[in-house]
Amino acid sequence: MRHPGFVDLQVNGYLGIDFSGPDLTEESFLAVCAALEKKGTAGFLPTVITSSAEIYERNLPLMAKALRHPEARRMVLGFHLEGPFISPDDGYRGAHPKPCVREPDPAFLDRLQSLAMGEVKLLTVAAERPACAALIAHAVAKGIRVSLGHQNASATDLEGALAAGATALTHLGNGIPSTMARHPNPIWDGLAEDKILAMVITDGHHVPDRVLKSFFRAKGEKILVVSDASPIAGLPAGRYEALGNPAVIEPNGRLYNPETGYLVGSSYSMIECMNHLATCAWHSEGDLVTLGTHRPLAYLGLDRNRLAESPMSLEFDGWAFRPNLEK
Repeated sequence: MRHPGFVDLQVNGYLGIDFSGPDLTEESFLAVCAALEKKGTAGFLPTVITSSAEIYERNLPLMAKALRHPEARRMVLGFHLEGPFISPDDGYRGAHPKPCVREPDPAFLDRLQSLAMGEVKLLTVAAERPACAALIAHAVAKGIRVSLGHQNASATDLEGALAAGATALTHLGNGIPSTMARHPNPIWDGLAEDKILAMVITDGHHVPDRVLKSFFRAKGEKILVVSDASPIAGLPAGRYEALGNPAVIEPNGRLYNPETGYLVGSSYSMIECMNHLATCAWHSEGDLVTLGTHRPLAYLGLDRNRLAESPMSLEFDGWAFRPNLEK
């Protein structure tokens, strides 16, 4: 199919390059941009997870300065801060380092935005954290979109976050413990809230296909696809370290911490996530492009023409839409 390529709102790194790592360089950042473009990603948000102050002070300016290069400016639509204002609790915190989790702090967010030279476009927070509504309102007033994730939020917490300006859910169905109350819980509350958009990881591992199908049915047009690509996404099966955790990539693409069993991001880029969704045969080709390109752009408030400058704007290799396959 001919289209501009995919737009990914959550990319932690690629091919062993970690946007939250102490060894990130401008050259390696540009290498990720080039590699993702070849894989059919036309625009993305480099994502920095919950980190130490030193990492933020080092990596945010580094990435922001790299945007002076046309190849980065073409690809990078802004930055996504996934944390540090998330749940500190095991399970809900996921792979994020507990010592770096912070209470909601508008002044610290302003510091991060300054370090990023104004490029922070998306912030993930936990709605139940003290004074989180005030942080959300502050972020929205600064032009930052706010998504809710890595949270143990109640329906009341969710309503308060929505009233303050939150508009999305980060990787719905993930960033939660493997066991929790049947209902209520953050999944059901997120699905039931018609006003909030859900981001979902369609790699076939983060959310089982039949559960994913229920998500699409429940959310209607309020859903889009992200990869949540790990820094080791794109590498072959084997044992690695990712986001400060031991990690295993299985031959089928599943990426997890062998000590806890929890997933550590995805080993896929957007094209693999979209190809997996295509094999499920729930959507037309046009629907898939909406889910993987147009809707993420619209969420950021960007016009479809934002991708027109990309050399991928006509055609790229690897898109394997297979609408007639049943799963």
